[in-house]
Amino acid sequence: MRGATAGRQYARHSRLYKALVGQHHRPIWAAAVTVPVLRLPLARPGGLTSGKVGGGFNSTSLTLNPHDGEALVLRTVDKDPIRATPKVLRGTFLVNALRDNVSATNPYAALVVPPLAQAVGVPRATPRLYYVRPDDPAFRSDSLRLFRGQLAFLEEKFAVESGPVARGPRTVWSSTEAFEAAFKSPARQLNQTALLQARLLDGWLGDWDRHPGQWNWAVSSPSASGVRQLSPLPKDRDMVFYRLDDGLLGWLVGHLAQRHWTSFGPRYPKAANLLSSGHYLDTRGLNQLALAQFTAAAQAMQRQLPDSLIARAVHRLPPAAFALEGPATIAALQARRTELPALAKAFYLQLARRPVVGGTALAERFEVHRYQDSTVVAVFSAQPTAASSPSRIYQRAFFPAETKLIQLEGLGGDDAFIIEQHGAKTSRQPRIRIFGGPGTDKLTGHSSPGIQFHEGGAPAKRAYDKLPEE
Repeated sequence: MRGATAGRQYARHSRLYKALVGQHHRPIWAAAVTVPVLRLPLARPGGLTSGKVGGGFNSTSLTLNPHDGEALVLRTVDKDPIRATPKVLRGTFLVNALRDNVSATNPYAALVVPPLAQAVGVPRATPRLYYVRPDDPAFRSDSLRLFRGQLAFLEEKFAVESGPVARGPRTVWSSTEAFEAAFKSPARQLNQTALLQARLLDGWLGDWDRHPGQWNWAVSSPSASGVRQLSPLPKDRDMVFYRLDDGLLGWLVGHLAQRHWTSFGPRYPKAANLLSSGHYLDTRGLNQLALAQFTAAAQAMQRQLPDSLIARAVHRLPPAAFALEGPATIAALQARRTELPALAKAFYLQLARRPVVGGTALAERFEVHRYQDSTVVAVFSAQPTAASSPSRIYQRAFFPAETKLIQLEGLGGDDAFIIEQHGAKTSRQPRIRIFGGPGTDKLTGHSSPGIQFHEGGAPAKRAYDKLPEE
C-alpha cells in the first residue's frame, strides 16, 4: 500500500496552534509511507484466526492465533483515548485535546526497539507494520471496525526472551498474578537484575509509561532449591521518543501538571519524573540491588549499544519518517548513552532513600544489624523451599548518606524481627519502621526512639502486598 499515513489529521492545524500546543510528531503522522497489506491467511504459515478484541485505554488490539506457536496481537498505530476519559467529560473539548496529544508520540518508534533491546538482553516483541484494507472481509464485523483502513502493528503477544528459553513453551503471568505469587511464598521471586536492565532501557529510550499493566512475567522452571524466577516481559512501546514540550501549553503540561509525561531529547529529565510510572515495580523489584549493580548495568549497556547498532535500529523507521527525525534521534540516543551511568545513579538514589523490604504470607525472620557506617537487613525463611536450600531470601546493606528510613513488612505468618546494634549508635543511622502484619509477630533486641514497631499491617493503600493496578 503506497501513500498510507498513520494520522494526517494531527497535522491539520494552524501555525499559531502548533506554536501554542506544540509541533510534536505531527509531520511523521502525516508522512506518506509504503507498507504491505495485511492478509490474515498469508501472514503466517497456516494463516491466522481472529481471537479476542482488547486494548488499553488508548489502543485497540486483536489477538490472532497461528496454526502453531504462541499467539500474536494486532494493534492499531493510531490511538483513541476516549476510554480513559470520564463519561461526564466526553463530548467536551478535553476529549479533543487528549486525542490531539497522541501526536506527541512517534507512531513508528516501536520499530526501533527490537535490536536495541536484544543487544542489552531485554525481552522484546518484533512488530511489523501493515495496512488493513477497509474492505477486508476478515475485519467486517462491527467489533473490528476500528482496524479498517488503518496502519497496525503485528507482533508477538508476549515479548520474546533471548537464548534457549525463547524456543520452548512458556508460562506467562500478568503483573497481578506475578506479584500475588511473590507475596505468597519465597518460592516465587522477581528477577531483579533483569528488571533493572529493562528499566534502564526504558529510561534511555524515554519510555515513561511503564506502569504494571505494561508488563508480563515469564515463570522459570524451578531451581535446585525449588525457587521459580519471575522475569519481566515489557510490552506496548507507545511512548518511546515522546515529545510534548515543544509548545507553550505542552511545556506547561509536561513540566508542571503531568511531570511524568517527559519528552525525549539529548538530555535526561529528572529520573523521579521519567521513571515514576514504574514506581510500584521498582520499589518491590529492585529493592535488593546496590549502587554498584546499577552502575555496572549502565556501563554494560554503554558497551552493548555502539553507534553502528543505534544507526541500524533507527533506520528501521519508514524512509519518510527517518528523513524527518532519524538523524536527530540517533544523536539524542548517543548523547543519552553517554549519561546512562548518571541516570542509573539518580534512579538508585531515588529508590534508596525510603526502601521497603517485605516478607511473604509465610513466616520469616528479619534481622537488622546496625553499624556506625551501615545498616544490614537480612530476611530468612522459616520454611525453606527444599531441605538443601539456604533459608536467606534477602540481604542488603543500607548507608546513612543514601537512606533515611527503612520500612519492614512481615505480611503473613508468625514473623520475628531482631534488631542488633554493633558499636556506638550514631544520629545518622536510618530510622526503622516495622509492620508485622497478620499473625503473631515479635520484636527482640536493641530498641531506640528511631525504631517503631506496629503489630498490624501497613496502611492498605501503601502496603507492600497491595496488588498492582493494571
